[in-house]
Amino acid sequence: MHDQVYPPQEDSWLLLRAACKWIRPGDKVLEIGTGSGIVAASLPPCHLLVATDINPYAVHEAYARGVPVIRTTMNMGIRECFDLVLFNPPYLPTPPSERCDDWLECALDGGADGNEVIRIFIALLPGMLCVSGSALLLISSLNGTGIVGRICDENELSWRTVERDLLPDGEELSVLLITRNR
Repeated sequence: MHDQVYPPQEDSWLLLRAACKWIRPGDKVLEIGTGSGIVAASLPPCHLLVATDINPYAVHEAYARGVPVIRTTMNMGIRECFDLVLFNPPYLPTPPSERCDDWLECALDGGADGNEVIRIFIALLPGMLCVSGSALLLISSLNGTGIVGRICDENELSWRTVERDLLPDGEELSVLLITRNR
């Protein structure tokens, strides 16, 4: 694997586990920030699968795994709605003084509070979802579930935790199921 691509870790496996429980054979699925493509490549069959990543090295890795991947930011340029959107965003709180100027940073740097990319994703999410669509968003206790929940609330989206994993260092990873308010 290229050293500028985020290697699959606990967060990748947790998102995959959640996705396998929620995906249906007729779903149109979008994975944003696919990285190595391991999640998209491991999903059960669905009607349509599209993955995106901004990192050219990640796009190459995912394509090599057989993932239909587009190099873009979030879902920019994609005019389809999706039944299920998956995202393991960059969520590490990263002060400006600690930022690196490389492609791997795109997978890690969540901004000063760790929620910068999550805010953008949640604001764009309604435009990605089919009417009854949903999203699975991986977050960390480093972000704060309450903060991410408030971001969803502000964007008139419903959310609930559907998966959790406690890491040995005490960090808790969670997968939120996000839907439109009905």
